[in-house]
Parts: sequence; structure tokens; C-alpha cells
Amino acid sequence: MSENSKSGFAAIIGRPNVGKSTLMNHIIGQKIAITSRKPQTTRNRIQTVYTSDRGQIVFEDTPGLMKARNALGEYMVGAAEGAMRGVDVILWLVEPDTYIGKSDTAIAKKLSGMKVPVILVINKTDKVKKAFVGEVISAYEKLMHFDDICAVSARHGTGLPELIDAIFGFLPYGPMFYDEDTITDQPVKQIAAEIIREKALRGLGEEIPHGIAVMIERMEDRPNGGITDIDAVIICERASHKGIIIGKGGATLKKIGSEARPDIEKLIENKVNLKLWVKVKKDWRESDMLVRNYGYDKKDLNL
Repeated sequence: MSENSKSGFAAIIGRPNVGKSTLMNHIIGQKIAITSRKPQTTRNRIQTVYTSDRGQIVFEDTPGLMKARNALGEYMVGAAEGAMRGVDVILWLVEPDTYIGKSDTAIAKKLSGMKVPVILVINKTDKVKKAFVGEVISAYEKLMHFDDICAVSARHGTGLPELIDAIFGFLPYGPMFYDEDTITDQPVKQIAAEIIREKALRGLGEEIPHGIAVMIERMEDRPNGGITDIDAVIICERASHKGIIIGKGGATLKKIGSEARPDIEKLIENKVNLKLWVKVKKDWRESDMLVRNYGYDKKDLNL
């Protein structure tokens, strides 16, 4: 790394389901944050590290900014708002739509009061005509001033080199924060648990996924090193939900496990023997203690 290299922090914010995790995963070139079409997929503040000859960008992926409705929601809002403090640049991800609702208007109001450069990132541009993107830009420019604007498709990777250029433009010169091999600050167990939750999110109905958490109870390599045994528990809020997650003859739970296993094997670069169980913890999202026990501790947010 040369003495002209830059290093800094970039927070990725926006409403739920605008593609924040997809964008970060594509830039990093590795699946770290889980994705699905359901809101509230990302619950934690996740750091990933992009390193090149120009320097290093530490990305902060965040839960979607929304109104907190329970103890878990309060944690998620805290994670999103905490990520905007102390960063060098904020990437505000929006969808290509000229209609700007209350959520985005509230985000603009919050950003306008911050002394941090903001890049407006219009995602999912593969779904609209190029001329329409200009209309979207005009609509958002009426809300607030942006230090830069980029149009991208996180799914297809278009526009990402230009976005990286824009981010480096706001970073200070200085040494790297992490060694060049670092990809994320997330423990392997946490990523594995999130992969299992992703498969459940994609395989279950609309209501149940919001009320599930995943805990890795055991993760051990066998003596010969050829297989890693993982025992994981899916926690849900209702006894009726437990039956749906397990499915007829255990089919749904088996499908979740069979879809999660290859991703975990790729993550840890080893064969995996994955065993899943389902437990009921009634209304766990309403309990500060249970929310904390399942890995969503406000103390970790440094607010």
C-alpha cells in the first residue's frame, strides 16, 4: 500500500429491502450479509472490508431505517443510526421511483442535519429505462443536497466501479484499519447462523420470518478435520409456527438445512454435517433479555 493510499468508513443506509446487503456483498465479492425479498432481513450492523491498491473502504451495512415496534426493532434502529456516526461518507440507497414516501423524507431530514458527505445511490436501475433515472435524481435533489449521485444495479454489478471511485473521493489519506486479507468483523458462527436464517426467510410465509432467530449451539471440527459438525436451533414465537417451520414429515426444516449447508461449506471451506432443531420462545422480540441473548445486544452498538 502506497503512502498515497486512502482508508475510511462508509455507511450504507436506506429503507428496508432496497438492496443494501446485495450491494455490499457484490463489492466485497463474497457473501457476508444475507439477502431476501422480505423486510428486516438484516438485523445487525455488519462491517466488511474492501481493499485495493488505492486503499481500504470499511463498509457498514445496516438494518433498514424504520419505526421500532418492539425490543428487536429498537436494537435495529440503534444499529442503523449508530453506523452513521463517525463515518467518512454515507451511501443512501434508494429504489428508482419518483414517488418519495414518508420513510425516505424522514431519512433526508435526518441526513440534512449531519456534517457527513452523502452519496445518493439509485439501485435497481436494471429495472427501469435510463431516461427515467434522471427523473428520479431530479425528485431526490428537491429533498436535499447530495455530494455525489451514482446509479447502480447491485444485483448485476453495473455502476459499482464508479461508486467505488466516488467513495474514495471522500476518504482521507492514511494507513489501513485492517490487514488486506480481512473481509469482515463478523464471527464465522454468526455468519453461519445468518445463512440458516436466510434460507428460512426465503422458504417460509410472510409473517413467520420476522419472529425467528438462529443460534449455533455447537460448531466443532472432527479429529480428522474432514467434517465440521454444526448444531443449530431456529427460535420462533408460536407453537403453531414451529409446526410450519418443521413441515410435513420434517420436509421444510430439511429443505432449510440442505440449502444452508452448501453456503456454510463455502464459507468455512470444509464439509458440514448440519443438524437443525426448532424451539419456541413466546414473544421473544418483545423481551430485552431474549433479544440480547439471541445476539442483538445494544451494548455492542457503542451508542
